Amino acid sequence: MTQTAPFPKLKRGLVAILRGLKPTEAISIGQAIFDAGIEAIEVPLNSPEPFSSITRIAEVLPETALVGAGTVLTTADVDALHKAGGRLLVSPNIDADVMGRAMQYGMVTMPGVFTPTEAFQAIRLGASALKFFPASVLGAGGISAIRAVLPATALIGAVGGVSDKDFAGYKAVGVSVFGLGSSLYKPGASVDEVAERARAAVAAWDEAFGGI
Repeated sequence: MTQTAPFPKLKRGLVAILRGLKPTEAISIGQAIFDAGIEAIEVPLNSPEPFSSITRIAEVLPETALVGAGTVLTTADVDALHKAGGRLLVSPNIDADVMGRAMQYGMVTMPGVFTPTEAFQAIRLGASALKFFPASVLGAGGISAIRAVLPATALIGAVGGVSDKDFAGYKAVGVSVFGLGSSLYKPGASVDEVAERARAAVAAWDEAFGGI
């Protein structure tokens, strides 16, 4: 089985989801999140001028940062993401054409899955990690039941209705990557507010997973 790029070894399995981010605030918000200790940043494509924001963030952060897009639905989106300098592709679904194009660019992929059928399809298509979405609906128990039949090597992420208060419960069932959206960033939030929330998420991660 071929695979998109393996999920990198981040200090923490945290992905900041910046839905609604504007290009004018991309650098300041992105830098604040990275400085707080979150190395992966996703700008959903239903944000204003998302590729401009992705380009700006990718240009100022170190190469160790994993910057990319969410809500990637088409191969044209994948092409535009590559052109913008993004390496992380996150989607709410699993699409063979999108995954194939991402593989051509060597991107890290986190397609959205909700059922065993979707999870196994994503694995067959070479997903770097599985994004169980919306995780708040499945809950830790639902993810645990599905994970029991998946390959032990599958990297499991929880996204959707997840905050830093949920880390311990999900960790207990094998989740190691978390996407943080509105609990971290909402349109209109100040840089200081986002930085404070990011630091709180990092502290919660370190407590749940024993530091870095």
